[in-house]
Amino acid sequence: MHSLSVDYSKLDRPEVVKRLFAPRLEPVGGGAGEGGGGLDHAIEVEAGIRIGCRFHLAGPEDPNILFFHGNGEIAVDYDDAGPDFVAHGMSLLAVDYRGYGRSDGIPTATNLLADAHAIFREIRSWLREQGRTGPLLVMGRSLGSAPALELAAEHGADIDGLIIESGFAFTMPLLECIGVDTAALGLTESDGFRNMVKIGRYTKPTLIIHARNDRIIPVRDAETLQIQSPARGKEFQIVPGADHNNIMAVTGKLYFQVIGRFAARIARARKRPRR
Repeated sequence: MHSLSVDYSKLDRPEVVKRLFAPRLEPVGGGAGEGGGGLDHAIEVEAGIRIGCRFHLAGPEDPNILFFHGNGEIAVDYDDAGPDFVAHGMSLLAVDYRGYGRSDGIPTATNLLADAHAIFREIRSWLREQGRTGPLLVMGRSLGSAPALELAAEHGADIDGLIIESGFAFTMPLLECIGVDTAALGLTESDGFRNMVKIGRYTKPTLIIHARNDRIIPVRDAETLQIQSPARGKEFQIVPGADHNNIMAVTGKLYFQVIGRFAARIARARKRPRR
């Protein structure tokens, strides 16, 4: 079944939306890391609804990472990390959700996934127009693993690599952890984002990163995604001493080195002549 034909409306109920999303507008004057060289961009996902983006650009032949952030974050929160991605040979294309950053609208589970398709089409078009020929990877952190895996499942032929950081395999335990009474609402796993099913449809290089001490999305979710992934070139990195929100802080430069090596391998593979 095509993902866009799946009914996610049970996740759009107010009792779920108010827990699943924590929209935050971009502060006046930009993010905390303003001055990091970010390029602002906007994508119209439907009439009257524009999604804000922040691009940190490396060379035109370098890998491009389309990045979906976690709940409670906005694209400009990555202004400090953006230059580190660039220094390790990657462009970071951070995008927001409805109601986040500079974006219009109100977030729901349904438009989170539907918007991802519109964003992906626009990003590919923009890269072509700008002459940016490097591989395109999709990365999702925490909540962002849902749109990232949605795209991987539906646009795998056009995505050169997948990175999941602190991602979830099971929707119901996550909802229960953040305070949703799934039993009272009659929700079951079949009503969720189906991340475990979607990763099973993506066969290209995959990198999964997860914190050992994650109390929001336990390591078992990452292990499940790793097991379900059919990718021949897949990597699994567990970060000791880290929790859900501080993997980058705990690992420091190693964070960018690991992702940079993964992206560089994909870039080199694209340049090899096919036999």
